[in-house]
Amino acid sequence: MLAATGASAQTQGAEARAAALVAKMTLAEKVSQLQNDAPAIPRLGVPAYDWWNEGLHGHARDGYATVFPQAIGLAASWDAPLLRAVGGTVSVEARASFNMAGAGKAHARYQGLTIWSPNINIDRDPRWGRGQETYGEDPVLAGSLAVAFVRGIQGDDARHPRAIATPKHFVAHSGPETGRDSFDAVVSPHDLEDTYLPAFRAAVTAGGAGSVMCSYNALDGVPMCANAALLGTRLRKDWGFAGYVVSDCDAVGDISSFHHYKPDDEQAAVAALRAGTDLDCGHTYAGLAAAVRKGLLPGSALDTALVRLFSARYRLGELGGDETYAQLGANDIDSAAHRKLALRAAQESLVLLKNAHGTLPLRGSPRLAVIGPDADTLETLEANYHGVARAPVTPLQGLRERFGNGAVSYAQGAPVAAGVPIPVPETALRTPNGTAGLDGEYYANTDFGGAAKLSRIDRRIDFDWDRAAPATGLAADHYAVRWNGELLPPGPGDYTLAVHVDRCFDCSAHDAVRLFVDGKPVLADEGDDRHMQAKLHFADGKPHALRMELVHRSQDGGVRLQWLAPPAVQLAEADRAMQAADAVVAFVGLSPDVEGEALQIEVPGFAGGDRTSLDLPAPQRALLEHAAASGKPLVVVLMSGGAVALDWAKQHADAILAAWYPGQAGGTAIAQALAGDTDPAGRLPVTFYRSVRDLPPFTSYAMQGRTYRYFRGTPLYPFGYGLSYTRFAYAAPTLSAPALKAGETLQASAELRNTGTRAGDEVVQVYLDTPPSPWSPRHALVGFRRVHLAPGESRRVSFILSARDVSSVDAAGTRAVEPGDYRVFIGGGQPGDAAGVASTFTIDGKEVLAP
Repeated sequence: MLAATGASAQTQGAEARAAALVAKMTLAEKVSQLQNDAPAIPRLGVPAYDWWNEGLHGHARDGYATVFPQAIGLAASWDAPLLRAVGGTVSVEARASFNMAGAGKAHARYQGLTIWSPNINIDRDPRWGRGQETYGEDPVLAGSLAVAFVRGIQGDDARHPRAIATPKHFVAHSGPETGRDSFDAVVSPHDLEDTYLPAFRAAVTAGGAGSVMCSYNALDGVPMCANAALLGTRLRKDWGFAGYVVSDCDAVGDISSFHHYKPDDEQAAVAALRAGTDLDCGHTYAGLAAAVRKGLLPGSALDTALVRLFSARYRLGELGGDETYAQLGANDIDSAAHRKLALRAAQESLVLLKNAHGTLPLRGSPRLAVIGPDADTLETLEANYHGVARAPVTPLQGLRERFGNGAVSYAQGAPVAAGVPIPVPETALRTPNGTAGLDGEYYANTDFGGAAKLSRIDRRIDFDWDRAAPATGLAADHYAVRWNGELLPPGPGDYTLAVHVDRCFDCSAHDAVRLFVDGKPVLADEGDDRHMQAKLHFADGKPHALRMELVHRSQDGGVRLQWLAPPAVQLAEADRAMQAADAVVAFVGLSPDVEGEALQIEVPGFAGGDRTSLDLPAPQRALLEHAAASGKPLVVVLMSGGAVALDWAKQHADAILAAWYPGQAGGTAIAQALAGDTDPAGRLPVTFYRSVRDLPPFTSYAMQGRTYRYFRGTPLYPFGYGLSYTRFAYAAPTLSAPALKAGETLQASAELRNTGTRAGDEVVQVYLDTPPSPWSPRHALVGFRRVHLAPGESRRVSFILSARDVSSVDAAGTRAVEPGDYRVFIGGGQPGDAAGVASTFTIDGKEVLAP
């Protein structure tokens, strides 16, 4: 075990201790430790440890945690210090969870200190369903936020990290989801160096990331987890990376099974280990023992990877004897300070896209009609790769809390997309005593025996209980719930009732669910995934007795009672909600049910988690048109992980606010912004295109025609765009020198002033125009900073541009500072799209930069 000595002695000895430990292992023990679910080695005092943990926007999949806005929402803040604070919270809560299991004890999946985040792939195409997990389309924005997040996760002591961050997926991995295990990304040397590598380079060289994850895809025919040129030469030699490389899950097996790069798993494992993949998320590395015995691989190759892995475990103190972070525990999970940070993050993520006639902020005491499929659902707060929010606030709840229950009427109005069930709203559920919702009885057993441990009214059945107890006094791994009440169809027609259970990845059994309408069983899923939808016809709007039972004894993580209601009936219900309103707030967009990782969905506009159209789904478009016909001011709040072509809303809505998937405090933040309590000041981290027709083929990884840097058309809303409730002006630009020698740095600054009547944030953006060449982007972001100013306050904002900041990449992928004339723009968005100031300078000579 690691002795409790000073930090310096501990960390200086980590590699030596790891080497000594590995030298005592048998071949079978060594191979077992190269797989993510590494078993214990009792004779050597090594506890079991699963390397798999997640922390994309909060500590994930291990019960209650602080849930921040999805990564794309965090990116919309354009606030690197915020990202560092969020990363710090992720690792504090992960360390607290780790401590609760016990240092030096076995740690199962999601209980460890090795965090497989952030996802810093470039969101090159809005059709990619996992673009929501990234920091957007620009390599400088993504790299800067990645550095901050990585530093936050790992803490201030590089020799003694609070946790280890794992930037992923290295490299050129951004869709399509269908076929991702065999996809071959063909990338030019220019695009690889110019677009796909910079964020990873920054995360490693400036962020000090202790780990990197290699991706599923091949790059120009070579599977990434077997790509020695990038894992060995570029990552380790050129960038000085000294950590360990972990594969995406089952990516080593993909080398043979899907890429057919090697004939069998044994040779796939050899290829991956030789290339520099130290840890297999999966079990393909089990074949390494036979490979060593056959002489296909020297045992020393295993030792190299193992020393890297055990050095990390020693530095983390995971093997015991380290008290550096021992004080962290249950009180540090979703603490008051963390909840406050989640609200701040949600506030900063909001992007005001339109505000005609000063519609926002809402004035006085307006009566509001809240409509739309995203107004009151948990999944559009939490997104994917999330923890369990203890007290999430949906937009409907937030508006009720801010404006008063009596001032808010509500109707769901539409599903997210045709054929995609959505949680049954509170308006269609009623308890026996007439309250909205259902009576819930919670039992501390799985047979509904004895008295219920807890009784309460649940507004709707839309719960995330992933490794979390539904209530105090219940265990997280076994309980039963019975809901009783009435279903109130808003009108006659054909309905589909559905039950969605968040299934665990690798458990042998699933939770049983039973649904009864008018005393008759309509769904009876006994944990086998069958019969999860039932079609019912209601001749009128009379209430129907409803009972639902859930028996939880697996690792499944939550339950939703969903429906598809007749479109005309839902629109009529929206009409009734809007009749007495002064304004309509429509929460529309997407959901993690239609965009995400490897989803099993094929409906109009969506396929396999990706999108085939950028349009707002037709049922929601019809709802917006219906709302506009009411003649009431229409505020559209877009909730999504990707860009949506809101062309109709841009023309007809009075205001548009992009809220992304805003996390546990999303409803509060949205209500505050609509009321004017806060100033929405986020900026788009991606381009909003008008149509897929404006884009190259999804499968093409060439950057020409993509992102603001290489797109020559007119976007719906440009990268970097965002409005404010106040106004800002720029003046007096200065450069440290009108001419530089290649390799010198440049200081650029400008005077920023809040010329409005209220305090607010401005996101100052710096763009560079380089000497023209066939490979030059239109312009490129080289710096940014979020600045808060009071009314009338001024501040000079300065940026230091390094040689790398002003460099260019040629066709061969060589990065160099080129001679010629340059233009630097400082403003609130891109040149031509926002107010700002510009200056020019020249560079003499040429300097080639290291990769």
